[in-house]
Order: sequence, then structure tokens, then C-alpha cells
Amino acid sequence: MDEAAVGAEAPRILVVGPSWVGDMVMAQSLFITLKRRHPGARIGVLAPGWSLPILERMPEVDEAIALDVKHGEFGWKTRRDVARSLKGRFDRAIVLPRSLKSALVPFLAGIPRRTGFTGEQRYVLLNDRRRLDKGVLDQTVKRFVALGLDVEQAAGGDFEIPYPRLRVDRGRQTELRAELSLGERPAIGMMPGAEYGPAKQWPLEYFRELAETLIGKGYAVWVLGGPKDTEAGDVIADGLESAHNLCGKTRLADAVDLLAACEQVVTNDSGLMHVAAAVGTRIQALYGSSSPAYTPPLTGNADIHYLALSCSPCFERTCPLGHRNCLKQMSPAGIAQSIQG
Repeated sequence: MDEAAVGAEAPRILVVGPSWVGDMVMAQSLFITLKRRHPGARIGVLAPGWSLPILERMPEVDEAIALDVKHGEFGWKTRRDVARSLKGRFDRAIVLPRSLKSALVPFLAGIPRRTGFTGEQRYVLLNDRRRLDKGVLDQTVKRFVALGLDVEQAAGGDFEIPYPRLRVDRGRQTELRAELSLGERPAIGMMPGAEYGPAKQWPLEYFRELAETLIGKGYAVWVLGGPKDTEAGDVIADGLESAHNLCGKTRLADAVDLLAACEQVVTNDSGLMHVAAAVGTRIQALYGSSSPAYTPPLTGNADIHYLALSCSPCFERTCPLGHRNCLKQMSPAGIAQSIQG
């Protein structure tokens, strides 16, 4: 399809965003690419309501549109109503998820050009279908950016991947230090959670041991995560002076500012890892069942810890062999040495 026919000079582009924190951060690489290719373009992002605080930190996003459908829910009425509100407002849609339901809103809104990877029988819903070559587009972020390029440009997989960069609110950062009584010690962030499952989680007792070591060397430890991570944060922080369990006590936007205030973070392969990368904080990234080749932190300021055992990566939610050696054989002493190196 000729891009000139759909407003190539300054197109109005709707991106249907992903449903995970880390993926939403990586999607910024696409937004940056679109703005570079189409100066003056207006970018709207259709995304779960929880992700709007992240999108607000991306200068490339002109409009964030909430699609509040529960995970796994079809939500026909909600999708139809949102589609009606978008009619005539966009020239093109880029659908990042590969599910059928994710392509419904652009189709129902009558957006002229609808781009996405072939899958789940979306032949009618998408009219600019791309074949996904997993060998060439071997990273999540590459797949996102490729959908913003012409087919020929994306074909070889050799194209620029701009790193995400989230805005930081320095004023709010100062307020949070006071509100949460965080003190003035230099902070190491710890993110023990991993929404996907326990096969991606470094043992909590290792986080605890590392926290004790770091506090003894003059650091504070801030444990960050959602309400589901509160108990894990207690295991790490309880009884330790200068350790703060912030899980469930902060909003997602606050986590952006707190991670930017950390000197370094120690993190599983998780959404908050990608947030930390996008604010420029040095990362100690712990990989077990997943692969740093597929979802690396998009930063030049990271130490990757990955044992590459014969059973890794398995990409399973729980360890199929029942031992989690890919993470248990990664010692706290080794991570402490990397932090101080």
C-alpha cells in the first residue's frame, strides 16, 4: 500500500500495545522509530489502563487510550465502544500482540492500514500482514520495531534499535525519599518478582544475603515490586536496618523515579528490569529460565548474569526438572563482587 495515500508526511498512527510492563517499555523503541521516520506524526497507544503511567513518561506518545479488558477476557462491548470513539482519527494501526482480539479495535474503527504479524486467523482484521521470521527477528524489541519499517527494511533484521528512555520526575523523586523515610544512603534496588513465574526468580534467601552484605558496606536496599511481591520483600528486608520493603507501597510512576535514584539494581528478568534500563540505572540482570539474547535490558549499562546450563533457557513458568540450578548456582557473593567491581 502506498504510504502517501495514508498521510505519509505526518500520519496519525495508533499502536495497539502489549500487556506486560517490560514489553510496554520496549515498545518505546518502536515509537522513537516512528517519530524519526515520520516527523510530525501523531502517535496514539491503545493499552491496558495500568500502563498509562509508563506511557506518560514517553515523549513520543501523544495520546494514551485505555483499553480496560481483564487478562484473558474477550471484552467485546468494551472493544466495540473504544473502536467507535476512534473512528476517523487514525490513518494507520500497528498491532503488536499477535492475538486475534488485539486486532479487533483497529478493524472496527475502520483504520485504513492495519499492520501486524500473521497469526490467529487475522486475515480480514489486518490488511498489511507481515510474516514473522523468528530467526531474523530474534528479539521481542526487534519484532516491535520491524512493524514500523517497510517490509524491505525489516527483512534482514539489520536495523537500528533505539533504546527506550523514560522521563524522570526529579521533584517527585525527592518527595518519595521523604514520604517513605528512605534516608540518604546510596541505594541498591532489588526486584525479586517475575510475573511470568518462579523459574525466573533468584532465591529470596540469596537476595537477603546480598542485602546484608550491601548494607554492611554502607548502602541502603530498596525492594521494589507490586502488591504480590510484598511477602518476598518482607523476607529480604525484615529486621535489616537501611532495608526498605516498598512492594505495594508505590505506584508504577513512582517506581520509575525510585529506580532512577538507585545507584544500581539487582533484578530478575522482569518488567521493572526494563524500567530500570530505560532510566539509565546500572543493572545486575539475573537470567535463569529465560534468555538474555531474547529479552535483554536495552542499555549499555548492564551486567548480565546467566549460567547457560544445558537445560537453559527452557522458557517455562516453573522448573521442569524441579531444581532451578540455573539460578541457585548463581551466588550472592558473585553478584556483590559485580556491584562493587
